[in-house]
Amino acid sequence: MTEVRAAIATDLEAILAVHRAAFGRDAEAGLVRRLVAAGRDTISLVAVDEGDAVLGHVLFSPVTVEEGDDGKALGLAPVAVLPGYQRQGLGRALIEEGIGACFVREARAIFVLGSPVYYAAFGFSKASSHGLHDAFEGGNAFQVLPLTVEGLAGYRGRVDYAPEFSEGL
Repeated sequence: MTEVRAAIATDLEAILAVHRAAFGRDAEAGLVRRLVAAGRDTISLVAVDEGDAVLGHVLFSPVTVEEGDDGKALGLAPVAVLPGYQRQGLGRALIEEGIGACFVREARAIFVLGSPVYYAAFGFSKASSHGLHDAFEGGNAFQVLPLTVEGLAGYRGRVDYAPEFSEGL
């Protein structure tokens, strides 16, 4: 039985280990460390087992929108689950809980750069259909989920993730 809860400071090393194991490299762990150090970990959730061991993690951080920015848009990244626990619904549970937490925080929209097939199941659609694009030229992989009926009202142009995403590239 697993549980999704808010990450706490003492989870950080376990979170970094999850990202290293899931991606087989240090890039995502480094990104998480930089975002946490900069205080940009707006929403950070972990999936834990009965012993409170961290099995997965998702992070949401602020993004800026070229036109209409109001500080109410977040980016979903990164998300990771330990290899031995993948394909068991932990990533889905983390993302669903995260979307709910974004809604509670009164975010208007969530952006993600990822598999269109995977993220469509959560309600994400092509950001380009709404006059929005990203600095990484993600094309159809750059997607948005409005959290309210007017979630994208006034948002246009380039969406930029926190500066920590460009560090270490």
